Amino acid sequence: MRRSAAVFLVWGAILMAPVVGSAEEGTPPIQDNSFLVEEAYNQDPGVVQHIQTFMRSTRRDEWLYTFTQEWPVPGITHQLSYTLAFQRIAGTARPADAILNYRYQLAGDAEARFACAPRISVTLPEGDEKAGTGSGSAGVQTLVPFSIVLGPKWVAHSNVGWAIVPSARNAAGRKATTQAWSLAQSFVWLANPRFNVLLEAAWQRAQSVAGEGRTSRGDTFLASPGVRWAYNFPSGLQIVPGVAFPIGVGPSRGQKNVFLYLSFEAPMWKPAGR
Repeated sequence: MRRSAAVFLVWGAILMAPVVGSAEEGTPPIQDNSFLVEEAYNQDPGVVQHIQTFMRSTRRDEWLYTFTQEWPVPGITHQLSYTLAFQRIAGTARPADAILNYRYQLAGDAEARFACAPRISVTLPEGDEKAGTGSGSAGVQTLVPFSIVLGPKWVAHSNVGWAIVPSARNAAGRKATTQAWSLAQSFVWLANPRFNVLLEAAWQRAQSVAGEGRTSRGDTFLASPGVRWAYNFPSGLQIVPGVAFPIGVGPSRGQKNVFLYLSFEAPMWKPAGR
């Protein structure tokens, strides 16, 4: 695994070299491409984003792949998206629970100093609770992301979230209502519009089914340094790769992961009146 990580870093340095070294005046900046922390910017009118992530443990044969697609409906005020996931646990890879999302741009936008875009989501039991990749029942998530411009080169993003699964099941088929609470914070250094350095932290307290009508509780806490960079094309297409290294802290001490990110964002139709 160490050899693979070294090879990836070498290739990453080669790919990033022209991005870090220059930034054209007026080039579209990287904005809605965080990894563990959600930013409060809905999609611009007519622009659709396709996001892939892959996180792998460096100590266990476990990984999680996700694909997300975000659509403005039809402009920045309302946004619909979905997330599909595939997960490997205990030597077996299976689909994980899917998520349907709606976000409302309550305040600000990508040009504002402050933005807020609350989200409500429905989780669908596409995973397998017996294999540990699903909750066994539909659920509801809520998340409130805040984005604040701290200065010409710094932006901060904060998340507060809660989730509930009314009839979650464990591998033995026992049922209980489970809840989860989450907090996350990131700071982004805009080295230039096409190259950013991120430091993210994400905490979650989640319940799991311990028996019929009974739950147990566990905490996770990850700190994640990372970088992202952009390739902009005359057609309006923006491709943003990224890499991060989520590390377990406190209750998650000992965890080490590699996180890969890839986004394609492009105009899909011309907004009315333009």
